[in-house]
Formats: sequence, structure tokens, C-alpha cells
Amino acid sequence: MPITIVPLKPTRSELLKYVKFGINLYKDSSCYVPPLILDEIDTLSPKKNPAFDVCRAQSFMAYRDNRPVGRITAIINDAVNSKNGVKEMRFGFVDFIDDKEVVNALFKATEDWGRSNGMTAIIGPLGFSDMDHEGMLIDGFDQIGTIATIYNYPYYVDHMERMGFKKDIDWVEYRIKIPDAIPDKYARIAQIVKTKYNLRSVPLTSRKTVKERYGQALFKLINEAYADLYGFSPLTDRQIDHYVDQYLGLIRLDCVSVIVDSNDDIVAVGISMPSLSKGLIKSRGKLFPTGWIHLLKALKGKADVVDLLLVAVKPEYQSKGVNALIFADLIPAFISAGYKEAESNPELEGNENVQKQWEYFERRQHRKRRAWRKTL
Repeated sequence: MPITIVPLKPTRSELLKYVKFGINLYKDSSCYVPPLILDEIDTLSPKKNPAFDVCRAQSFMAYRDNRPVGRITAIINDAVNSKNGVKEMRFGFVDFIDDKEVVNALFKATEDWGRSNGMTAIIGPLGFSDMDHEGMLIDGFDQIGTIATIYNYPYYVDHMERMGFKKDIDWVEYRIKIPDAIPDKYARIAQIVKTKYNLRSVPLTSRKTVKERYGQALFKLINEAYADLYGFSPLTDRQIDHYVDQYLGLIRLDCVSVIVDSNDDIVAVGISMPSLSKGLIKSRGKLFPTGWIHLLKALKGKADVVDLLLVAVKPEYQSKGVNALIFADLIPAFISAGYKEAESNPELEGNENVQKQWEYFERRQHRKRRAWRKTL
């Protein structure tokens, strides 16, 4: 049967079909971690996601014999293109069955849309911003995913290469053993940095206080710290408000480290959370009727793994050992909570400063992912 490509209208019902296809495709996978369906719909909705203030997008679904067989979202981030002086489009939220005709039709529709909007290159998988999932898995298919990463079947890589896509950049991920105590050298560095720069860790006692006092500053720090990273899209004020409301009410205070200077201004932050992977797998991405129970147990209960979601340090303090201060803060909390291992989540393979922070820990690289590029 021929392949039919349908441009989606961003209605809730159409986006629900789009999101559910991506989940159902992996129903037999033990490593795939589904997103929260409601969050994914909101991310793809111009009415809900303030990233659409600086982005344009079109989602497509592929059908054969009225059965969904693929999906993809074409994105143009005008803010990033303007900043970098380029005309690049992105593709993201991509999933498909192992079928050449399906994949070709999906990417043809995406690339045609990009060309019609004046784009000269396509890269991905990337989202609207760095708060979305990015990077196609190319190694570690037997490893369970995380709430912050993409899982895909190995055949995806074969199709990308077949279509002429080339590596643009890779990310690596590590499983890190939680030590029995803060490594001696880390502890010494943390003390030196603390004294030299007059920095201190803020005791966190209330989510409300964190949200109201540090929420805006935290995401503005991310804008500063990540400004020069690959594909980074600066968060607008509306996006910052959105993420403050969406995420900061859920954090576990013992999994967050906020470092401030003598003026009580944030200079660094580390945010982690107990792994929600198993809870999301049990919930199949649904909060109701019982999915929320699995997620609450994962968030509040005992877990073996903690996800290191992000570490951000002000540019003027980078490469000065401030990361040691963050982990000197977090490691005792991890030990107390009973975590055995930590997930680093994606780190650019060429970012030596980030990867150096793990040199005093027992670790193994267990996943690798890629952003692909092709000229249009």
C-alpha cells in the first residue's frame, strides 16, 4: 500500500494520536521510557509552549492502509538561526517502523517544508529548546533510558546513513558509582574554591522558597552557562516562567545544590532527581487513573539510581573547581538516600571540562547519541 503523509493540525486530539504512536511503537521494548503524554502534547502545542514565540513547526504523520507507521516534527528556531547567522531547520520527535518507503516519505515532507521556508540544512533530532530531548541513540540500545533522553531502535541509524545524513555532533553518557564518601581530592578542591571565592551552599528547606527566590535566576543562569553549547536556544522570559511553574514544584530538595556568592547571587546549580524511568514504564506515560501512583513512588520512595539532570556554572566561574563544591553538597545526600549509581545524562563528547568532573569517580560510558546533518 502507498504511504500517505498527513500534516497535523496542532489540536489536542491530533497531537494525542501523534504522541501515542511514539509510545506504542516501543510496547515490546524493556529499555524505552515513555514521556508523560500530557507534557508531550503541551510541548507540541503552540497554545501551550512559549517556545513557539521564537519557533515555527509542522508535525507530520505517515500512514499506510489507514494505520500510523511514522511521525516527525519539522522545526525552525528563528532565534538560534538569527544568533548564528544560518538557515537551518531541525527535526525532532521522530519515530518510524523499519521501512524504507515510510522513512523516505517522512523526511521528504520535512525537508520540503524546510526548503519552502528558505532553509538550507537540516539537523537533528533536536527539539524547540535544550529543555527538549535531543540526540539519536547510536550505542547502548540494551540500556534503560531516562526521563531526559531519547530511546530509539538500532535500525534508525541505518536509515539516517542511507539517506545521506552525516554526524554533526555526538553526546556521551555515563553510569557513575556513588562513592561511600566525598573523594578526598574533591573535598579539598571544594574547600579551596569555597574560601577563595567566598562561595557557599544554600540550605534548601522549602520548594516554594526555591521557586520564588531562585527560580528565575536559575534559568537565567542556564542561559549564561549554556550560551555557547551546540544548538543552544536561549530561554525567553515566557519560557522561563513556564519551566519555573512546570518543574520547580516537583524537585526533591535533597537532590538540588544551589551555590551563591557573597551577594547571595547564584553562581552555580546542580539539579538531580531519583530516576523516574521504571515509574514511567509502568505508567505508560499516563498520569490517570493510576500512573501518578507509580511516579509518586519513584519520586518519593527508595531508588537505586539518581539522574543528574543538569549542572550550570556562571561563565566567570567555569574551570575553577565550582563543580566540586556542587558535588560535595550532593554526594552526602545521595549516600543518605541510598542511591547506588548516578546517570550523567548527555554530555557533548568534546566538552572536556564537563567530563573531567567524573575523573575521581568509578564510572562507565554506557550510551552514545548523535545529531545528524544534511544539506538541503
